[in-house]
Amino acid sequence: MESSPKERLDAFKPQHSYFVGIDSDGCVFDSMEIKHKECFIPNIIKYWKLQAISKYARAAAEFVNLYSKWRGVNRFPALTKTFELLRDWPEAMRRGSPIPEVASLQAWIDSGATLGNPALEAEVAKTGDPVLKQALEWSKAVNRSIADMVEGVPPFPWFRECAEKLVRQADVICVSATPGEALEREWQEHHVAQYAAVIAGQEMGSKKEHLKIAAGGKYAPGCTLMIGDAPGDLAAARANAALFFPINPGHEEQSWERFYGEGVERFFDHTYAGAYEASLLEEFEKLLPETPPWKTGGWGLGARG
Repeated sequence: MESSPKERLDAFKPQHSYFVGIDSDGCVFDSMEIKHKECFIPNIIKYWKLQAISKYARAAAEFVNLYSKWRGVNRFPALTKTFELLRDWPEAMRRGSPIPEVASLQAWIDSGATLGNPALEAEVAKTGDPVLKQALEWSKAVNRSIADMVEGVPPFPWFRECAEKLVRQADVICVSATPGEALEREWQEHHVAQYAAVIAGQEMGSKKEHLKIAAGGKYAPGCTLMIGDAPGDLAAARANAALFFPINPGHEEQSWERFYGEGVERFFDHTYAGAYEASLLEEFEKLLPETPPWKTGGWGLGARG
């Protein structure tokens, strides 16, 4: 009987002296925009009854998931953050459309549970809580939309070349908050699954947990690296004493080309940490603000949000 991805992650053993974890959505694949704008957000508006303020709901959800320091966060905290921003947006509130109260969802998020549909399904079965049930129905609808909509979205240019270089000397795994089924489908569709020893999705825990299970205590200092496009990827790396290479949102192709041209060699020859990494992080952190554009006068007709 074939082992499950969780069993493969738990059983993972180093084959090389170096380890690289790579995020998937928005990092390997240019799939963040289509998934959020065509799959997540229409279902937020439908399932949480935000039709009357759809343009505000869309702007808030796009900011959280694509254009802010929350980019790449798990779908459930991203949903509660979207509601929080809407409550704090006077123009949206003046429309009189109620913003969902989701205290039980927030409590579940804060409980330390693995934030995926299987754990939420178990909590719904145990509690019968209507908000959790609604969140589960929404999340399942998102997955259906993604399965129906997202195909033919290839990896960014230069990713394959980087992966070819990496696997000669490093153990590579996919580290993602996306459901495992979607990850497996996308990596197989584009013939890049062979580069990843394990494809770890949200059902296996957080990115921080993925890195700890796969790499914790197994590699020498300076020999583990996380590649990602979001602050949460950086936080997961730092929690595991790993180096970080940013795939800059809006400049993904250039980022992969830079990693191919200089980052891979620097990682392998131990000249990555220090000034080089710091310069990359300074550039990365400027791209994802905390304050939404409608608070700084930058939102309106034709604005990105």
